[in-house]
Amino acid sequence: MFRLENQVAIVTGAGSGFGAAIARAYVKEKARVVLADIHGDAVRKLADELGPNASGIVCDVTKADQVNAAVQHCVDTFGIPDIVVNNAGTTHRNGSMLDVDEAAFDRVFAVNVKSIYHMTRAVVPLMRSRKKGVILNVGSVGTHRPRPGLTWYNSSKGAVNVMSKSMAVELAADGIRVNLISPVMAATALLGDFMGVPDTPETRARFVSTIPLGRMCDPVDVGNVAVFLASAEAQFLTGIDMPVDGGRSI
Repeated sequence: MFRLENQVAIVTGAGSGFGAAIARAYVKEKARVVLADIHGDAVRKLADELGPNASGIVCDVTKADQVNAAVQHCVDTFGIPDIVVNNAGTTHRNGSMLDVDEAAFDRVFAVNVKSIYHMTRAVVPLMRSRKKGVILNVGSVGTHRPRPGLTWYNSSKGAVNVMSKSMAVELAADGIRVNLISPVMAATALLGDFMGVPDTPETRARFVSTIPLGRMCDPVDVGNVAVFLASAEAQFLTGIDMPVDGGRSI
């Protein structure tokens, strides 16, 4: 038995990191997946790797027209989405909150927060028409245990946390579940910005020392949780914040 067989999903930020791991896990469980990412070459390469149950599309999640186009591509290619994973994210470089300029601040909130607004407006009417759907938002353990130097990033993920819970309450009557996944630091493309210092074995060891289970998050860990939360096994779960953090938030 495959846990997501006959399900259609959209994963944003699917070109690398957590998004790519989620897409791989979904296809493995027989979902049909639209991979949306601002980096077209990356999603097209991953879609080719994953085969006919995956389709890549270029999408800047800060632009409503591009999000709408990605959703329409999903409908045209595989059907109405059963699952949407709002994974696309960015950060400013770790450092003093006063050194983050306005453009960087606006970019963080546009990618991390406003993108979910755009996606919600595009997919919820489709899900409502069928009285079912799953929305997964990717937050951060930084909303529970914020590290210094990432104030505006942590704040954007805090907005996603509250947004997810409010969405869960508002959309429950429509049969739409909304949950949050909150990973700890992982060796993704954003790692250097999160650390704010050179990525050396010594630096990684210092950050890992704050995680009780003794390692960084692996994107596969997030993929596994994203499968569970989208599956029938989680049908009575909505509005939860699932830390994937090796105990960091304790």
